[in-house]
Amino acid sequence: MTRRLHHLIGGKLVPSSSGRIAPVYDPATGEVQADVGLASVDEVDEAVAAAASSAMAWRSVSLSRRTEVMFRFRQLLDERRGALAAAITREHGKVLSDAAGEVARGIENVEFACGIGAALKGGYSEQVSTDVDVYSIRQPLGVVAGITPFNFPVMVPLWMLASAIACGNAFVLKPSEKDPGPSLLLAEALADAGLPDGVFNVVQGDRVAVERLLDHPKVAAISFVGSTPVARSIYNRATAAGKRVQALGGAKNHLVVLPDADLQLAADAAVSAAYGSAGERCMAVSVVVAVGGVADSLVDAIARRLPALRIGPGDAQDSDMGPLVTAEHRDKVASYLEEPALGDAALVVDGRALTAAAPADRSGFFLGPSLVDKVHPGAPVYDDEIFGPVLSVVRVADLDEALELVNASPYGNGTAIFTRDGGAARRYQFEVECGMVGVNVPIPVPVSYYSFGGWKQSLFGDLHVYGPASVDFYTRTKVVTSRWPTSVGSGVDLGFPGTR
Repeated sequence: MTRRLHHLIGGKLVPSSSGRIAPVYDPATGEVQADVGLASVDEVDEAVAAAASSAMAWRSVSLSRRTEVMFRFRQLLDERRGALAAAITREHGKVLSDAAGEVARGIENVEFACGIGAALKGGYSEQVSTDVDVYSIRQPLGVVAGITPFNFPVMVPLWMLASAIACGNAFVLKPSEKDPGPSLLLAEALADAGLPDGVFNVVQGDRVAVERLLDHPKVAAISFVGSTPVARSIYNRATAAGKRVQALGGAKNHLVVLPDADLQLAADAAVSAAYGSAGERCMAVSVVVAVGGVADSLVDAIARRLPALRIGPGDAQDSDMGPLVTAEHRDKVASYLEEPALGDAALVVDGRALTAAAPADRSGFFLGPSLVDKVHPGAPVYDDEIFGPVLSVVRVADLDEALELVNASPYGNGTAIFTRDGGAARRYQFEVECGMVGVNVPIPVPVSYYSFGGWKQSLFGDLHVYGPASVDFYTRTKVVTSRWPTSVGSGVDLGFPGTR
């Protein structure tokens, strides 16, 4: 029988009663390896009710006890790295080394949450007026929800849940229905770490579950990572319902290469950042901006590296790049290699041909790395977030034109510049309109004690995820003005309170 994946509500695995299921594929073979029950509105309500009934008790737990749970959780994740990585590869398809890297970066966010006591400190001012003190405190929101994408089924949930729970909230996770299994492994680790039942809940589902979470009156905040159209829709709907929202959208990340850059370093970086995880990363480089006379040599250097990439199942030790997550997504990505999407660009390396030559199971969702040169804005291959192993090269004359190109993009997630010129690098990071910038670093994902987030249509909301911004997002500030009078009565005063 096909393995069935369930909800986790109130600490118990609960089979879906909706009658709706979705297949969970093995992307390397194309076979259905499991299915997942999709939640009804009533099942979402059950999960939120379980979270709400646990929220007040969890909020009342001491900071030292919450920290103890986070430390244990971190230790269990460390011990279970291999199992988590294997689960990611099994359902997503990325190679094991990449999956292990995802787990490691997720654990960093738990490490940040282990120090939540320092992050939750308020402020205190005594004697602001005669015998009057004022102090601020941070308090949790209550029930918060995370809606996470298929491409990082462990790391992105840990971006959200670690800080949210450490701050004293109860959490409802709606993972992607394409690879829902790892979410239950996270739930198991949290339970083993001592987190009380109901503080963390998993609702397996699709749009029905998402829309109910957006509308539910007991859900105080929504965190989301996905495409820009969906992020915009979630932001609009959830804020209209009075919720706090951080909705991270799509990306079109540019890597600018100046003529003085180390060519081999830049080519290696472009290949690594464009084709790792088959390009299914929101921080993947999808556009190389070749400045001045570097273009021909850079394109040749990138093209020479592509035939050597080994395409195969993610759990094979010799695979450099695994399959895409579904057949539909693979076919959509491949459509950008057709003439209408290319415009007048030149297809230098056709990943469809590399796929056919690869010693991988042809029934899997494979597509080789593709390289497109002389791309211009306006062509779909440039304008759209492809989210696959397709790298475009745009040629520009100088740094001014490179900045103009990058800043004209509606996205502002990540960008990088490769150069030996410190002045040029500083000017680029100063002027570029983007949330995360790398200097000779192709994928500038911040460490956990900073925060992750883009600009423009890559983020809807005011606060980034994880790190210090997550504490601001998952708490609200209360200011207390207190006086302990030394005598009875102070007389009636109808004037506005002063500070004398």
